[in-house]
Amino acid sequence: MTSNTYITNDGTQIYYKDWSDGPVVTFSRDRRGHGRSSQPSSGNDMNGYADDMAQRIEALDLKKIDVPTLHGEDGQTVPVHDSAKKAARLVRHAREIYYPGAPYGRTATMQDRINADLLAFIRATA
Repeated sequence: MTSNTYITNDGTQIYYKDWSDGPVVTFSRDRRGHGRSSQPSSGNDMNGYADDMAQRIEALDLKKIDVPTLHGEDGQTVPVHDSAKKAARLVRHAREIYYPGAPYGRTATMQDRINADLLAFIRATA
């Protein structure tokens, strides 16, 4: 895993972790104004968060790869319809997998199910 930052078009520094090692891209990030990211006075809304993620997708060139989009449906900070469904439209051949009632901590609380879904995706695309 590597930890790093990227700079958005408005100069905000966004912290992220990257667990990628091979054909699967796995990363998470702190939103602007949260965690180890910069604390800007603007862009701290859903549009700003979406712009930041779109810039990261462009930088990673995720439009050129097949990728699953995993999202819990119970997250209240960034509701599934405002984030995952829109993000999946940006990624060619995205496979959307939703977990009804699952919050953001689903990778810890639903580890076996998440791992099984990721493994099935990898096997199907290999």
